Order: sequence, then C-alpha cells, then structure tokens
Amino acid sequence: MTDPTPNARPLEPTQETGDARLDAIARLLAIVDRLRAPDGCPWDREQSVASMASSLTEEAFEAVEAIDQGDVDGTVEELGDLFMVVTLIARIAEQDGSFDMARIATEVGDKLVRRHPHVFGDPSSVSGAGDSDGVVANWERIKREERESKETDASALAGVPVALPALQRADRLGAKAISAGFKWNDARGAHAKLIEEVGELTAELDAEAPDAARIESELGDVLLAGALLGRYLKIDPERATRDAVRRFEARFRNMEASVGGSLADRTLDELVAAWHAAKSELETEAR
Repeated sequence: MTDPTPNARPLEPTQETGDARLDAIARLLAIVDRLRAPDGCPWDREQSVASMASSLTEEAFEAVEAIDQGDVDGTVEELGDLFMVVTLIARIAEQDGSFDMARIATEVGDKLVRRHPHVFGDPSSVSGAGDSDGVVANWERIKREERESKETDASALAGVPVALPALQRADRLGAKAISAGFKWNDARGAHAKLIEEVGELTAELDAEAPDAARIESELGDVLLAGALLGRYLKIDPERATRDAVRRFEARFRNMEASVGGSLADRTLDELVAAWHAAKSELETEAR
C-alpha cells in the first residue's frame, strides 16, 4: 500500500549524519513525507490518525509473533512495519496541525529521563534503585506522582489500557498491585490462591443446579489467578498461553493426520490415545 505512484518523482537524498541509525530514520521520514505529498500515494493520502490506529495493534502482534518464533529477519521486517505506522501517523497529525514526530520523540525522551533518576540524576538519592524490583517501584511511584499533578486517575492500578489482551492486562495490573505492596510473600501464596479459585469453580460445577453466570465468574477468577501466578514466577502469561495454544494446535494437527478421516467417526478412547501419541512424538522431535 505504501509505495509511491509509478510516475511520481524520485525520492530526494537526505543529508547523511554519519550515524546509521539517524540516517535510516531520516530516510524513512522522507519516504513517508513523499507518500503524503500532493502527488504521493492515493492510499496513504486518504488515511487519518483514526484509520491507522488498528494497524498499530496488527503490526505489533505480528512483531510479537516473529519474536516468539525466533525469526530475526521477520522481527526486523515487522518492527519496521510498526515503525512505519507510527511515522505515518505522526506525519498525518503534523499535516493536521495536532502533533508531530518531534513532539512524540521529545516527550518520550523527557519521560524516560524523568523516570530514571538513578541513571540521569544522582543514584545515591534514589532509594531501592540497585535492582530491577526497586527500579519498577520507583517507576510506578513517579508515574503516580505525574498523574496526581495532572489531576488524573491516581490509583496504583491506573495507566493499564483496557484494550490490552486480558491475560496481558491481568499481568500488568498484578505488577502494579505488587509494586504498591499488595502481594504474597512468594509464588507459593499465589499458587495457593490459584488452587483456591479452582476449588470454587469445582464447587460451582458440582452444584445441584449449576449457575452459568457463576461458573463464568469462577472460571474468570481461575484465569486471573493463573496470570497473577505468572507474575510471581517471572513468566509472561500472555506468552505462556500463546505457546500452549501453539502446542495444542500442533498436537491436534498431528492427531488428525495419524487418525485420518473424520474425528467424529472415532471413539473418545481412540482420540485420547492418538492425542498422547502425537504429544509424545512432538516432544521427542523438540528435544
């Protein structure tokens, strides 16, 4: 979509700085400017900040997938696509007069300096900044102070987008709650909570008159408790779930191939046996 029209004038070279990073970014900015020019690409010129918003999540998820797969070339490509979307949004906004790339870069740069006083200030004046847990606690404290100064939501849980995938949002909220002091002593406490929630779900399933709404609520609590346990184990629940889904898909496809024909024609015992065989085969291949 983001290619100049065939008869458009060529891109004028940008002045090189000697820093490959800056030179590459300057070239990308020039390309996007050219695409948004009056004689640029019709598709790019039709876009708005709002119309490009969904591309942010799409490209971000594609980048995450490439990273999870250990695909270096794919990661570079997908991160490039994500960077392009940000650059295009910034150019559109600049033409609309609302903001630009300079403001984006300046504000995030200022934020990073402000939230890393142990790096850009006097380390001895910052308590608990000698390890990552202390750094996170100071980061959350500074963010909370920023929200208070702006008279926005000052809750310790503020700042986590509602639109995040549920497990990822649970993990981020859990991190904030832990940083605020609402935490178990160790992973065993979080694990015990997970077992407790599974017990409550079991009780609802075993009730004489199971209530669908209650079962849904208890299942949600189990998933939340599992995500919070991941925080204590330093395991990303979103990534762990993606990996589990990939394993399930691979095993299911292997089972389908080994059984042949319709699964509906097979007994449950046959399918379970084929499933375990597929699981064993794939685990052996992975070693």
